[in-house]
Amino acid sequence: MTYLQLSAVFLAVAVLAAVALGVAARRTPHLGALALTTLALLVLTAVFDTVMIATGLFHYAPGPLAGLHIGLAPIEDFAYPLAGVLLLPALWTALRGRRSRTRAAARTEEQA
Repeated sequence: MTYLQLSAVFLAVAVLAAVALGVAARRTPHLGALALTTLALLVLTAVFDTVMIATGLFHYAPGPLAGLHIGLAPIEDFAYPLAGVLLLPALWTALRGRRSRTRAAARTEEQA
């Protein structure tokens, strides 16, 4: 299995989970915040992966790589922050929606 295939599986799971959480919560995270977060994480990944690879902290076998790089960072490294941007806000939104419904139910019981 190549790193690109592994990244695709990881992203697919994150997308499916984010969609399921969004449907369950009947809400979506703020798209502007997601875009800004995505940009920041991709830039930070490019910078810090390049630094870590340049200093010899880790390396990749060239065979399973797609061959595309941003700095020294292979393109496959960018799947993980992207998955985090998809999955974590969806989880946060779903948990926040659940908490709001629980509070509303408690208020209804108090009034009854």
